[in-house]
Amino acid sequence: MALNEFTFADVYRRNAALYPERTAFVFQDRRLTHQDYLNRAERIAAGLLREGIKPGDRVAILAQNCPEMVELIGAVAITGAILLPVNFRLNAEEIGYVLADGAPSLVVAGAEYQQLIAGIAPSLSSVRRYFGIGGHGAPFVPFSELDSADALPSELAVRADDGFVIIHTAAVGGKPRGALLSQANLLIGQSPLIQALALSEQDVNYGALPLFHVTGLGLMLTLQQVGGASVIAAKFDAAQAARDIAAEKATLLAEFAPMLGNLLDQAQSGELASLRAVTGLDTPDTIERFEAAYPQARFWALYGQSETSGIATFSPYRERPKSAGRPLFWRTLAVVDGDDRPLPAQQTGEIVLRGPTVFKGYWNNAAATAHTFRNGWHHTGDMGFFDDDGFLWYAGRAPEKELIKTGGENVYPAEVENAIRQHPDIVAVVVIGVPDPQWSEAIKAVCVRRDGGSVTGAEIAEFVGAQIARYKKPKHVVFVDELPKNAKGEIDRAAVKAAHGQG
Repeated sequence: MALNEFTFADVYRRNAALYPERTAFVFQDRRLTHQDYLNRAERIAAGLLREGIKPGDRVAILAQNCPEMVELIGAVAITGAILLPVNFRLNAEEIGYVLADGAPSLVVAGAEYQQLIAGIAPSLSSVRRYFGIGGHGAPFVPFSELDSADALPSELAVRADDGFVIIHTAAVGGKPRGALLSQANLLIGQSPLIQALALSEQDVNYGALPLFHVTGLGLMLTLQQVGGASVIAAKFDAAQAARDIAAEKATLLAEFAPMLGNLLDQAQSGELASLRAVTGLDTPDTIERFEAAYPQARFWALYGQSETSGIATFSPYRERPKSAGRPLFWRTLAVVDGDDRPLPAQQTGEIVLRGPTVFKGYWNNAAATAHTFRNGWHHTGDMGFFDDDGFLWYAGRAPEKELIKTGGENVYPAEVENAIRQHPDIVAVVVIGVPDPQWSEAIKAVCVRRDGGSVTGAEIAEFVGAQIARYKKPKHVVFVDELPKNAKGEIDRAAVKAAHGQG
């Protein structure tokens, strides 16, 4: 390790030295101390090295949250490889694209995804070996075969600024883009959260968000930085989550709608009393209901992206209700006009950002990276404005990057429109986001049928779900005789939104 380097390997070793017997992770009835976790991560790291993994090689995982995934994250950090976590909600074609784009040397998959991976394995020329969690069949061998007692080299050429994880974002132009984050991005990005939330080794994160998501991964790593613990749930079940929060005295929760509302509905008296901080994206009604029921806790408003190492603005919701909070340390944010000139308070423009939390670029996409990084800023594609006190107010997506945020997942209308246009009964379509009491925002398709076409809204939804991930299918489908056009003869999306955007 070079004189000035500091990586997650140093975090794990510090925790093992300072808090060897404190709990680091809880998985149902299994517990790992910080010393246990270091041991497991180093053994899997030795196995990766035995398999020929070098710094910069990609190691993919397609699995629900599990102990093996957490161990692999630590092992990848120790070896300097790059983790490629795959969204298990995608369909086979989308998963195949992400794997082909990342070109991993190894693939690890949970039992429920191995048949899918086996079906596309012939097209994955970069993959040398496949490891299975919870059962296996060809071409998979047991994940336990990655466990190795070999001694790690005394010096591993791992730099904090090298790539650490590729998180594929929503598909802007029909294909997702892989945002490459470094260990330094995440280490620096989390440090203001530690200060803002006054986190210590006493804190416990209830980790219900998937670890392929920057928020789920980031908060797990944040608790590692302070020597705290994370309770890792394979999936979110509100009643079970309430019991686990009570049993483990969890203090921190990150969520996306409708998780918090379901938790409030299912929790028994006192089960959420240990929580002192909740953060995520939710409706004002749910946030205010939570704070009224649990006055000892605060809900923290935020804004961020995978490309910004997660959270960029962060403040207690009650300080400025419905805002997205104020900028954290290590980030310079601005709102700019079309020529990238900063705008004064109260004027809406594109949110841009620079600083050491900005990602390294899009994997295999130099053109998109150059466009995003133009004029010395990371262009988020999000619109907003700052008020006179420095609170950010989110105002939707830039027209060319319109985005629907439904239940914590990002969906680009263009991808859904492309799927719907494949239906023989559809001649034109516009997809928009509409308010939704459960998911914050829902997908709505405004369609023009071909003359004589008889397709129904339910059939359109199922048609989309058969082509792309099912969470991207429209909840609402309406049919119109024609879509409005602007002076250039193009479909007027703003007019469609004005007519159909209220639900």
